[in-house]
Amino acid sequence: MGILNVTPDSFSDGGQYFNKETAVAYGIEMVEDGADIIDVGGESSRPGAVEVSADEEITRVVPVIRELRKRTTAVLSVDTMKSAVAREVLRAGAQIINDVSALTHDPAMANVAAEFGAGVLMMHMQGTPRIMQNEPRYEDVVAEVSGYLKKRVDDLVAHGVDREPLAVDPGIGFGKTLEHNLALLANLHALDICDRPIVVGLSRKSFLGKITGRDVKERLAGSLVGLVFCMLGGARVLRVHDVKESVDAVKVAMALNPEQAPAFAGRAEARRAHFSQTCEKCGSI
Repeated sequence: MGILNVTPDSFSDGGQYFNKETAVAYGIEMVEDGADIIDVGGESSRPGAVEVSADEEITRVVPVIRELRKRTTAVLSVDTMKSAVAREVLRAGAQIINDVSALTHDPAMANVAAEFGAGVLMMHMQGTPRIMQNEPRYEDVVAEVSGYLKKRVDDLVAHGVDREPLAVDPGIGFGKTLEHNLALLANLHALDICDRPIVVGLSRKSFLGKITGRDVKERLAGSLVGLVFCMLGGARVLRVHDVKESVDAVKVAMALNPEQAPAFAGRAEARRAHFSQTCEKCGSI
């Protein structure tokens, strides 16, 4: 999953792809580099981020999604917590809602997901982006995060959302200390209780900087090591900034660990097929 932030203030690439033409060109480049999914976001969720209006988010994201839908068959995702944004983006051709609040920020989001039969990536976050890094606390971070995500899956299914296209994300860096992040990454298997694919996004994040002492632009090596560790630990969707390098890392890891390769490749292919059918179902293409 390639990250495409159409924002002026994202932590790693804020402002870099704020222009529609630049954003679309970069999305196409990521597909050519091997991305299966392009995740487009119009509101930063970095620590301390300020919320923007749904109208502003729609203005930023929908034109990019429409153009990408015309020019690529890649699966398209919207990174949003707002049902109004999700609805417009799904109409424009996206197939996945990537919600950092696990569909709790906006009560209508579950209805939109059910209506469109959309894929849903649900992430754990303690607090909100503005305050999430203000002294996050857990008694047992692995048990609490995995238990929370299992409950969210069960609640959404009870609400009428199809279980099949759901996926779960432990939310690395979202209301977690360095120690919390490391514990979650070392115990990804705990999320198996959700019985859904595991998504991990750790690309360029601050915990890598704390480990390596590197600035955000110098965290590629750390990101790739973390990515391979997560893949071998059970992650099936890898959310990254550096697509070309990440694809190479996955290919090498699969070649060196052939027992794991069929499961990773097979699940990825199944996911692509399912989300393509979802897009056709909702009339987007």
